[in-house]
Amino acid sequence: MDAKVQSRVVTSLELGSGGSGDGYDADQAGKGGTVADAHDMSRMRKAQELRRNFRFWSIVGFVMILQSTWESMLLAASYGLTNGGTGGVIWVTVGVIVGALCMIGSMAEMASMAPTAGGQYHWVSEFAPRSVEKPLSYLVGWCCCLGWVTGNPASAQLTSTLIQGLVLLRNENANIVALWQTALLIMVFIVVAVAFNIFLAGKLPLAEGVFLILHIVGFFAFLIVLWVMSDHAPARQVFTHFSDGGGWGNMGLSCLVGITTPLWCFLGPDAGAHMAEELQDASRVLPSAMVWATFFNGLLGLVMLITLCFCLGDVDAVLNSPTGVPIVQVLYNSTGSMAGTTVLTVVLILLSLVGLITCVAASSRQMWAFARDKGFPFSGFIAFVRPGWDIPINALVVVCALSLLITALNFGSDVALNAIISLSNAALIFSYLASIGCIRLKRWRRQPLLPRRWSLGPLGAPVNDIALVFLLVSFVMSFFPIAPRPSAPEMNWAVLMFGVVVIAASGNYFFSARYRYVAPVVLVKNRLS
Repeated sequence: MDAKVQSRVVTSLELGSGGSGDGYDADQAGKGGTVADAHDMSRMRKAQELRRNFRFWSIVGFVMILQSTWESMLLAASYGLTNGGTGGVIWVTVGVIVGALCMIGSMAEMASMAPTAGGQYHWVSEFAPRSVEKPLSYLVGWCCCLGWVTGNPASAQLTSTLIQGLVLLRNENANIVALWQTALLIMVFIVVAVAFNIFLAGKLPLAEGVFLILHIVGFFAFLIVLWVMSDHAPARQVFTHFSDGGGWGNMGLSCLVGITTPLWCFLGPDAGAHMAEELQDASRVLPSAMVWATFFNGLLGLVMLITLCFCLGDVDAVLNSPTGVPIVQVLYNSTGSMAGTTVLTVVLILLSLVGLITCVAASSRQMWAFARDKGFPFSGFIAFVRPGWDIPINALVVVCALSLLITALNFGSDVALNAIISLSNAALIFSYLASIGCIRLKRWRRQPLLPRRWSLGPLGAPVNDIALVFLLVSFVMSFFPIAPRPSAPEMNWAVLMFGVVVIAASGNYFFSARYRYVAPVVLVKNRLS
């Protein structure tokens, strides 16, 4: 089909002239889709229930704001600085950017083949060997939902920490860091994010575009303040100083443990894929948006990280700041102004809150898509979309309830909350590994791939290989604690939690879910062998 014809928005004049049939063209016409969107939805046998409000720049903004790479570099740098030092965190980040681009390139190609809100579990179902595609796609679906839902309290926790750090900067004796206070702050932000996704859903694309501008303007504001007003460390020290602050006894291993910092800044690029059914001309626009968003975020993030390392000052003093948030202390040390520090921190708080709103949107679409294929108990309720609303309200309510339940653990102990939050990275990385591994296996076996409008071409195999190596290393390191021989509060419980989830999901599949779960490939037209 000609690209120009594929991109054309479906109009009522075309409905009577044939097309994909079964009402798919009519669905697309009423909800902003194109002929190509109708073709893709028809091939996957999915009804167009959501309105396609997103365009190229709004979906680029969606992915960039969710990743918030330069902001996350400022907020999460302490892990990399402890394990690796300035030189370690910079060079590890360069490697992560290369790996992340190969990862997102691999996923973008799959998104062009099958632009669906299901994302990774759908791709596994279509591309995995028939003998394992149903149980593997079910397990990946659970991991995707788990990774995204636990990501909500993690994002809200960052926003809460910024507010607490700002208050402590102004008053070191403020009573604002008790477990119950932190939990309530997290809950408030989660409810605000869910409410925005329900009552202002139609404004979400506009909001992403507006905050994309703030994302870029804020980057230059921080860059100028830090370079102009801070003392600078020598370049040799910044790029060649390595530190084993965690006490691993091996500098290479210490740097790998510090990979947590850049990993946190680049996870979640599949967010765009989960909005595929709300994006016009998704098979063409989505892959480009995913790649460009990750590329520009990587560039901004690396520049900001290098800037921070030059302007950090006394590393130990900053890491042990009474604010509990190193970047707040760095800003105050640089500007010497409480007002200036407050304004810049508020910018970070706003961007962090919008990042949470996008995280809630992506997690609800992921849960809605999996429920549509009967992956959960009560899937009918979760997957229901009220006519006229065109958004998965029930899925949003369930995501809100689960996020609040996870946050409630903080009333008793932050160990339990942090254990579940730490699971987010591992669960998402596993889903990336499984989906890219399946498409690489098809290439290795020289099996035909689905038609796509965005392709890696002859670079497909090496790009997939680099992505898999990167993800395998990241998956293993996501289970490491910040230091060896940790106490219970310092332990990274993700390995235990991930094992429990895999066992529970596998047991549920074999005893119950295999009889009701509808693997997406079963519905697909012209299924590939």
